Amino acid sequence: MKINDEYKELAWQGLWKNNPGIVQLLGLCPLLAVTSTLTNAIGLGLATLFVLICSNTTVSAIRKWVPKEIRIPIFVLIIASFVTCVQLLMNAYTFGLYQSLGIFLPLIVTNCAIIGRAEAYASKNPIKQASFDGLMMGLGFLLILMLLGAVREILGQGTLFDGANLLLGEWASILRIEVYTLDSQFLLAILPPGAFIVMGLFIALKNAIDDRVAAAKPKKESKEIERVRVNFDEK
Repeated sequence: MKINDEYKELAWQGLWKNNPGIVQLLGLCPLLAVTSTLTNAIGLGLATLFVLICSNTTVSAIRKWVPKEIRIPIFVLIIASFVTCVQLLMNAYTFGLYQSLGIFLPLIVTNCAIIGRAEAYASKNPIKQASFDGLMMGLGFLLILMLLGAVREILGQGTLFDGANLLLGEWASILRIEVYTLDSQFLLAILPPGAFIVMGLFIALKNAIDDRVAAAKPKKESKEIERVRVNFDEK
């Protein structure tokens, strides 16, 4: 496979075909719990993206020196180191968002999507491909988080980018958009059960699109091979 084709395949796998959020269904705990607002979703998505790229790159760089017997503990240690860096940075510069994400920020360490990519791809491929794979998988996860957060925030609060100042600073308060006015919040959309429902609709929509695309493709005609039976008993 050519290098350009390999990068295209990695992008296609991460963003759509093998998306960790709606196909592999990995990291669902923070995905469903934190995405009550778009700001929270972006914060968690960027943190996961950073950890994915850095862990994939590091695992690929040291892959030849890691014994197979202890590779998983080493991978977890690498991931935990980068998650700690993210926690310290968010605690220093985006403390409000750090408090909002709570326990789900350190839980990135146990995200199966990150450990899975380190084991399945980064530990077997060069640094460039491994880091690009982390980028695409992280972007795919980020996009699902953003879509889920946007839908839940609009349905639950009637707003978009509520609390953007927690991520970007006080100036970002002007980014808040009031889509429509609600007398009280729609709790079903804000609470985790609403996340399950919206997530199920996303999965159903993706499957429907895949089925429609597959049906639109021309089917390859299979050539039937005529078998000739030879009878040696005939005279």
